[in-house]
Amino acid sequence: MDRRSFLQKAGTAGVGCALNTVPGMAKTTPHKPNFVLVLADDMGFSDAGCFGGEIETPTIDALAKGGTKFTQMYSTARCGPSRNCLLTGRYAQQTAADVMTKGNIPEYTHFLPEYLKRQGYRSYHSGKWHMRLVPRADGVGFDRTYTMMDESRYFTQESHLLDDVELPRPKEGYYSTTAIADYAVDFLRDHQKSHKDDPFFLFLAFHAPHFPVQAPQADIDHYRGRFDEGWDVLRERRYKRLREMGLINCDLAPMEPDVYPPWNFTEEELRRRIGPGEVTRSVPWNTLTEEQKKFQSVKMSIHAAMITRMDAEIAKVTKQLKGMGVFEDTIIVFLSDNGASGEEIIRGDGNDREAAPGSAKSFLSIGPAWATAADTPFRLHKSWVYEGGIASPMVVSWPNGVKNGGTLRTDPCHFIDVLPTFVDLAGGDLKSLQPVGPPLPGVSLIGSIRGGQKTQRDFLYFNHSNNRALRKGDWKIVAKGLDGPWELYDMRIDRCEQKDLARSKPELVQTMAAQWRSLDDLYVQQRETSASSKAKRMPESKSAGLELRHPFCG
Repeated sequence: MDRRSFLQKAGTAGVGCALNTVPGMAKTTPHKPNFVLVLADDMGFSDAGCFGGEIETPTIDALAKGGTKFTQMYSTARCGPSRNCLLTGRYAQQTAADVMTKGNIPEYTHFLPEYLKRQGYRSYHSGKWHMRLVPRADGVGFDRTYTMMDESRYFTQESHLLDDVELPRPKEGYYSTTAIADYAVDFLRDHQKSHKDDPFFLFLAFHAPHFPVQAPQADIDHYRGRFDEGWDVLRERRYKRLREMGLINCDLAPMEPDVYPPWNFTEEELRRRIGPGEVTRSVPWNTLTEEQKKFQSVKMSIHAAMITRMDAEIAKVTKQLKGMGVFEDTIIVFLSDNGASGEEIIRGDGNDREAAPGSAKSFLSIGPAWATAADTPFRLHKSWVYEGGIASPMVVSWPNGVKNGGTLRTDPCHFIDVLPTFVDLAGGDLKSLQPVGPPLPGVSLIGSIRGGQKTQRDFLYFNHSNNRALRKGDWKIVAKGLDGPWELYDMRIDRCEQKDLARSKPELVQTMAAQWRSLDDLYVQQRETSASSKAKRMPESKSAGLELRHPFCG
């Protein structure tokens, strides 16, 4: 069944179905819950206050206090593939629906709005897209969308679309984080006016705090000087808070100065384009010059400002939900698409060395050291499938469904679980809604969200740019690159991946490695067997031709 046929059945299948009874939920629930999926971009595991950070995130913290936090939610280590998993419920290797996974898109690929539409939902998207199909056309299923396609600018979008139609370049005063929230609020207002009896799904996909780090000057000034003590002190303080909050039980992973994204500019080139204050490695703070310390502190101030601004814009959306009287029965899920980014790449308009850091004419990244700090206590950052690259903070708020606020969930879960969870909560049955193609690999987290029921699964699979991993129960194998040796860690006591047990348990490594190879081959075979070359692609962004040194940069 292709995407258009799948959607055409929305009017005859599932719309009239009653919400399935959920354990612990009253049978008289009158309405299906609404869904708001909030996705940050390159935000570290411990950046938010409710995950041990010193960055001010009162809205996210309040959602966590009234809801629940998942401590072992996993992404794919990269922006596009993570969105692929969220929207299709499949591993990126199975669908190639994002802009980073090579291959044609199989006919069995369906998207979250399609499933929900068959349950009577309307769907809205605002923000970053990073997928190959057009958000409203091609059977993806969104009813309204604001699509930000220019990922190299926060103040001066060169390409953005409203309902798939190109918008003019924004006027002075535009900031994409604010615009994303404003369009989302407009969609919700329109929904209340014209479709208030229908449940809705909103995908609120912020670009922040992805590079280039750019923020309104007042927001940057709010954090000026707060990071002068450097990344080593910040990591120690976050680590202590994480332990006190019960979020981790492992030792703090050391910095790894020899590991960095190989597609980054060289240190010489970065200093030429940015200045002598740039640092390209995760070295001790006390080895930096005073000029470097000052410049690095400013960059982290911009990163923090972007996150706090995003938090304030999320507050606009929650205020709108409360004004509509639907907040209590709206399930809000907050995630980050991967760990913080150690990439240092200059795109777009380049970097004006004379411009104020964080302004429209600057193009800066936080670099590997601050990225590792943002991902405290884990190893490394975006691109690698160690915990620092794939561990995502997850907050679930649902006032009518989560009664014991502030609880923790330690079940290992993955972005592929979001689609089956939402469909389950909406009262749908995946087997009947998705009759063709291989079964979805994700599982519903409904029992874990409500508490008292552990999520059961056999494995979690990871492959990003040949960085490989497999999680099976408490065991995880992980390797760097195509030729890197497998390492083995006991996630129960060593989630910071410090004690490699591969030599002491070679048979376990061999068994898990064989399973990883089998899965990797299977997912590619599934995609190639069912691939369609007819899928329409997103229009070229006006930012095409940007300086890309690596095919998977995102």
